Amino acid sequence: MNQDDASGENDRPRSGATGPGPGDDKPQRTEEPGGGILMGRPFGVPVYVAPSWFLVAALITWVFGDQIDRVLPDLGAARYLVSLFFAVAFYASVLVHELAHTIAALRFKLPVRRIQLQFFGGVSEIEKEAETPGREFVLAFVGPLLSLVLSGVFYLAMNAVEPGTVPGVLLAGLMISNLIVAAFNLLPGLPLDGGRMLRAVVWKITGKAMSGTVAAAWVGRALAVAVLVGLPLLTQTGLLGNDTDDISGVNTVTDALLAAILAAIIWTGAGNSLRMARLREHLPELRARTLTRRAIPVEPATPLSEALRRANEAGARALVVVDGQGNPTGLVRETSIAGVPQHRRPWVAVSALSQELTDGMKVPAELTGQPLLDHLRASPATEYLVVEDTGEIYGVLSTADVERAFVRAMARPSS
Repeated sequence: MNQDDASGENDRPRSGATGPGPGDDKPQRTEEPGGGILMGRPFGVPVYVAPSWFLVAALITWVFGDQIDRVLPDLGAARYLVSLFFAVAFYASVLVHELAHTIAALRFKLPVRRIQLQFFGGVSEIEKEAETPGREFVLAFVGPLLSLVLSGVFYLAMNAVEPGTVPGVLLAGLMISNLIVAAFNLLPGLPLDGGRMLRAVVWKITGKAMSGTVAAAWVGRALAVAVLVGLPLLTQTGLLGNDTDDISGVNTVTDALLAAILAAIIWTGAGNSLRMARLREHLPELRARTLTRRAIPVEPATPLSEALRRANEAGARALVVVDGQGNPTGLVRETSIAGVPQHRRPWVAVSALSQELTDGMKVPAELTGQPLLDHLRASPATEYLVVEDTGEIYGVLSTADVERAFVRAMARPSS
């Protein structure tokens, strides 16, 4: 139930989770490794089920099955089939929660990379930040709101069936679980929806998005500590309405483990949100022109040793292969140069080490910030040719230099 801001790609900072945990122009349609099983594309956004979901579904089936046995002992082993149906229905509710974030994001023309159902809920990966605190608040609030609406729908349906029956137990479970999901996500700390709402409020008051992120992230970290310490205490003291006489050593360990997992998810998500915001703040500093290495043009048959000699004389750090008319046709990869021993370099032509130049590998020199990242992400490569508006060669941009600029941006204090 958390939305995930991922502004930069293989800067890929992520924040957010649904379940006890919410969930951003056109959706990203490229397949992504590690997404899990593709279940469909509602509104054009791919929905994946992560492998960890099956572990949680099995755990829910086992735990809820034991709960059903207390209410409907005559079901026998069939209770686990009913419990499995509950697990699937619950995650369908989580998907509705995430779709609420997705629809709002698309309405605000924010691209959504994907929705992923995973351990402890779901994540809507929204690629850009909302432009105003008002939109940020709405984007975060719609998820818990839909969960509350679902809880109300299940409550009304529960009152329309006989209590103590399979439909009655299932509807009661779904009503309570959606209420818990909504309440959990409304907690005012990142990466939860409530944290994003708090961020929007502080952003509105201070006029600075970064101030809102810092405040909500630190509240999120405090929340993580509270969950780690408080959840086991609540269950052990019976303040959650449970019978303390039934608490065993296994229950104690399970409660502590659950609290530790939830606390780790919240703490990590808060930290990621903070790093993402810091990166986004410094994103305009990433300029193709300032990161570009000076390059010299060389003809395909030029020996590597001669090409390197010319580059050293010119103070250049990159080689661009050109045809007889001076048009660029390829880039000599830095890693390929390093792989050629010194004694072989007079006998190796630069054409043997070059990568054919595609249109996607040509980067306008004036690109900066997010548009620059979007261009690099659309055409993955190790080096790019940077060109002026006139088509003249400006130099070569290395992804290694972009990555180092990211590291420097992340290390710099926020303004």
